[in-house]
Amino acid sequence: MHLSQIDVQKPLMNSSVVLDASALLVLIQNEAGAEMVSAAITQGKAMISTVNLSEVIGKLAETGMPKTAIEAFQAELPIEVADFNEAMALEAGMLRLTTRQLGLSLGDRACLATARVLGNLPVLTADRAWADLNIDLKITLVRP
Repeated sequence: MHLSQIDVQKPLMNSSVVLDASALLVLIQNEAGAEMVSAAITQGKAMISTVNLSEVIGKLAETGMPKTAIEAFQAELPIEVADFNEAMALEAGMLRLTTRQLGLSLGDRACLATARVLGNLPVLTADRAWADLNIDLKITLVRP
């Protein structure tokens, strides 16, 4: 499944699941687990933070994708993009204490913080280390 094959309208602040950058990359690269991410997007329920979108853009740039193509991808992305704010920054910083032993990055903590601040929303990720987190969020691994 490729992003261009997903037929949805951009949601208007009604998302109910937060995507980690790794989850969106699974879909873009059509890897195992892409169907789960596609379903969340197709149902109009998926969102990503600006921090995690930046991670995805960085990965696309590393593949040699031109900036104009990345801008077109970003404009047509059929998911809500949540601006990373001060409340999320505070939450991400506080998560460092409970996540650093698992090697989670700032981007990982930004995703978790976005989910917490926006109402303890569930998260989709491809990062297996998250399965060992002991936090108050529902985390679903998109890969078996």
